[in-house]
Amino acid sequence: MGHHVELSRFVDAPPDRVWRVLTSVDSAPQILSGVQGVERLAGVGYEVGTRWRETRTMFGRAATEEMTVTAVEPGRHTAVEAESGGVRYRTEFDLAPERAGTTLTVRFSADAGRPGRIRRALTALVAPLALRATRKALHQDLDDIAAAARAGI
Repeated sequence: MGHHVELSRFVDAPPDRVWRVLTSVDSAPQILSGVQGVERLAGVGYEVGTRWRETRTMFGRAATEEMTVTAVEPGRHTAVEAESGGVRYRTEFDLAPERAGTTLTVRFSADAGRPGRIRRALTALVAPLALRATRKALHQDLDDIAAAARAGI
């Protein structure tokens, strides 16, 4: 049982600048308006195995999750995963060069595996609200990444 969101945005900056912003884990609180804090746990720079705790505001509350980089194709693709409350979250970013910039695509998925009847019923009630909030947060992240890349951060 899972949920998926996919969004794309054109960024008026070259892919190398977008990649630099996207992979600046330690600068996330300055770049992403939804992120309040980052605590690096493992890894130097940005590579498979890099881990950090990220505190975000969702539904008006601060929530901290441990994030792990699980895939990196420099300048083209990355995936980050987290697990919380029996749900596995995966966020993937793809960068596609365009003549005047970059198309940045984000795909988010949440997979609860095989939940029992009660959890399925609760998920059915909460899922539409959670998907709207996730879509809104991802849209804001894309806007924030684009603004930082345009500014050359």
